[in-house]
Amino acid sequence: MRKLVFVLAIFFNSLGFAQSNSYLFVWAGDDAKASSDFLAVIDANAKSPHYGQVVASVAVPGPTGTPHHTELEMPPGGFLLANAFESGRTVLFNLNDPLHPSVVTSFGDLDGYMHPHTYVRIADGHVLATFQYHGDHGPKADGGGIVEFDERGKFIRASSAMDPAVKTELIRPYSLVVVPALDRIVSTNTAMHEHDGDTRTVQVWRASDLKLLQTVVLPPGPKGREQGFPGEPHLLADGKTVLIHTFNCGLYEMEGLSSDHASAKYLATFDGEQCDVPVNIGHYWVAAQSSIHAIVAYDISDLAHIREVSRVTLDDKQKPHWLSADEDGHRIVANSGEYGEHRLFMLNFDPQTGALKLDETFRDANSKVAGVSMDGKIWPHGFHGDAYPHGTVFSRTAAQSAAKGY
Repeated sequence: MRKLVFVLAIFFNSLGFAQSNSYLFVWAGDDAKASSDFLAVIDANAKSPHYGQVVASVAVPGPTGTPHHTELEMPPGGFLLANAFESGRTVLFNLNDPLHPSVVTSFGDLDGYMHPHTYVRIADGHVLATFQYHGDHGPKADGGGIVEFDERGKFIRASSAMDPAVKTELIRPYSLVVVPALDRIVSTNTAMHEHDGDTRTVQVWRASDLKLLQTVVLPPGPKGREQGFPGEPHLLADGKTVLIHTFNCGLYEMEGLSSDHASAKYLATFDGEQCDVPVNIGHYWVAAQSSIHAIVAYDISDLAHIREVSRVTLDDKQKPHWLSADEDGHRIVANSGEYGEHRLFMLNFDPQTGALKLDETFRDANSKVAGVSMDGKIWPHGFHGDAYPHGTVFSRTAAQSAAKGY
C-alpha cells in the first residue's frame, strides 16, 4: 500500500509539473545561412529560475531552407508544422516532450503545388495550406492554391486559386481562415517574393469541396494604398465575421460571405507604413506595426468605431513581425523575424482591458535590456552563432488540453 501511494504521488507530481510548465517553440535559422535550420525550446514559465533560457534544440538535416511560418498556435496533438519557405519544404516536429524535440518528417511539393505558407487544421484532423505557386516558382508562374493533406504530408486534394475573372491580378496565396458555420474559406494573396509584383485580392472558397467561388479586390482606404498586400484573415468570436489585415496597414471586413457576391469593407488605417502579423484576442486586435517599432492593441467591439487602447513601443532595432498568444490570451510573444534585431519579447496582455505591458523579466541572464537574443549563443544541438527567429508559439499545458477534450 505504501508503495502504491508513493507511485501515485510521483504520478500526480509529474502531472502537476506538466500542467504548470510553459515553453516557447522557436523556428529559427542561421543568419549566415551556413548551418541547418533548427527549432529551439525556451523556458517560458515566469516562475522558473530558468525563465528565458534555452533548454533544448533540434536541427533539421540538410542545408537551410529559410525558416518562415509555423502554425499560428501550437496544435493540441503536440506536433507542429513549419515551413522553410525558400526550399519549399514543410517540416513536422514532435514536441510532446519539450525537452527532447524531434523531427518526424519533411516533405516538399504536393500535386505540383509549391512553396507552402500558412497551415490550418480542420475538424477531421487534416491540414489546409496555402501554396504560393503551381508548376513553377518564377515571377510569371501560375498562382498556387489551397492544398489538403494529412499531418505527415499525404496528399488529399487541392484546388487552384487562378481565377479567369481577374486575369490582371497577381495570385499568390498567402494565408487562410476556415468559417465552418458558413461552409467557407477566406484566403489572401501576397507574394513572398517581392519581385513577383503587388497584390490586393482576397478569395472566397466553399470549404466542403474547395471550390473557388470568388476573387474580391480590396477597395482603397483614405491613403489610397491600404488595400495592398492582404495578410492574415481572422474569424471573430461570432463564428461568421472575418477581418483581414494588410501589410499596408489597412483593416477590412468581409461581407456577404454566405452569398455568391461577397465584398470587402474598409474599416481602418493603422499607424505606419507596414503592419505585420496580428493576433485577435476577444474583442481586441493586436497589431505588429513594424515600421513604427510598436505593438498596438485596438478595441474592435464596435467595428464602426475602432479605437486604440494600448501600445508598447520598442527601440529602432525592432521591427515587430510575428505575434502569437498563449492559450488564455494573457501573454504574447513577439519577434522581428529576419527583418530586425534577432530578439524575442514577451508582452503581458489583459484580455479585459486590452492593456499591453512589456515583460521586463523575460531577458538573457545578466542582460541590461529586455528580451531574449538569438545571437551569439551555443545551442544544445551544436550550432554556435547568430540566428534569427520567425514562427514562435507557446506550448500547451496538460490541464488546458484536457479541459478542451484533447
